[in-house]
Amino acid sequence: MAKVTRQIGLSLGADICWPICFEEILRRLDLDIAWRGDRVSFDVSRVTIEPFDLQQPVRYDLVIDRLTHWYHTSREWIKKAVVLNDLYVFNNPWSLQANEKHTTYCAMLRLGLPIPKTWMVPPKSYAKTADLAPTLERYAQLFDLGHLGREVGYPLFMKPYDGGGWKGVTKIDDEAALKKAYDASGTDVMHLQAGVIPYERFVRCIGLGPQTRVVNYDPAAPLHDRYTLERNFLSAADQRALEDITLTINTFFGWDFNSCEALLKRHEWYPIDFANACPDSQVTSLHYHFPWLVKANLRWSIFCATTRRPMRHNLDWEPYFAAARSDKPYREKLADYAKIARARLQSAEFDEFCATHLGHLDEIADDFFGSDAAKAAVRKKVEALYPKHEWDRFTELFFDRIQLWRRHESRQA
Repeated sequence: MAKVTRQIGLSLGADICWPICFEEILRRLDLDIAWRGDRVSFDVSRVTIEPFDLQQPVRYDLVIDRLTHWYHTSREWIKKAVVLNDLYVFNNPWSLQANEKHTTYCAMLRLGLPIPKTWMVPPKSYAKTADLAPTLERYAQLFDLGHLGREVGYPLFMKPYDGGGWKGVTKIDDEAALKKAYDASGTDVMHLQAGVIPYERFVRCIGLGPQTRVVNYDPAAPLHDRYTLERNFLSAADQRALEDITLTINTFFGWDFNSCEALLKRHEWYPIDFANACPDSQVTSLHYHFPWLVKANLRWSIFCATTRRPMRHNLDWEPYFAAARSDKPYREKLADYAKIARARLQSAEFDEFCATHLGHLDEIADDFFGSDAAKAAVRKKVEALYPKHEWDRFTELFFDRIQLWRRHESRQA
């Protein structure tokens, strides 16, 4: 058998904690996978930013990308590497660049998902350009903002059509507040979206490849407490529905890694924010759920790199639209969408691969997350975010929650 080394690249920005953990666990796994006549081992390194020749070779088999959504040089290198060098990357840079929240709402409405009533409004103000004045004079229509508020219904949320990280999101309870928020919105193009209020549950479902994790979420809590520690809070039917929604969205847009926020009201899950294709991956917010994310990242990247999973070069929405045209009830359609999604993600092949080749990951990860090295990684992230007098407190808080995860995982083993 030939010995080959698969190269995994980490394209990073301010990420600190998860890359340290990913790199160290991969080293400890010491993989030597028998795959189609080869013995496959792995090396991981961090992608640098530098000038590049469009025709130069690429050393990586797979790149986990955390920069595409805002850093253009890295995004364009990744595009070149996919087109010319058959690199596998998550997430798809073209889809990430093109499909903002507005497009995702429209697409999921077509599939029949219960997206709250949403209007788009032109911006309050504009950056001056040569053609702006004649364009607005000829075509911009006056509109009654108060009428739109009544049409959507109060309470509603005003938020940028392409936003993220809760930036620019305002809860609005009446017309006066709507006008005040709109006047302050500047050049942002905004959505007005009906509030699903009151709701019984607010969750985030994280999808990474075919793997999912549903977390009870408290948006009113401080950042370090928003991902709650609650476990086993969903029925099997609700768990399946959220998994199906998340995997449908992710595969529709070609995103291997994304999160979906959804609200439960009267037995229905309403997806409200699901164009999050560079999800929060930091221990300072995920804490208890952080080890799951690192392990999921390892499993999916090792599977894709080993098997040389090909990058999907187009999104191919027609199978979903065909399923949407059926006369089936919504939940049956959702199951059909999810069947397409799991096939695209090679869910059965992935499970078999992990069972065959990564059976020791749980033990290795458990040992690592109880180590001084893991605590040091937590500390580095804490020191980057918190004032010095809070370093000890938050390091202990997050590391203690990881130890709680270890205890819970050991009971389930």
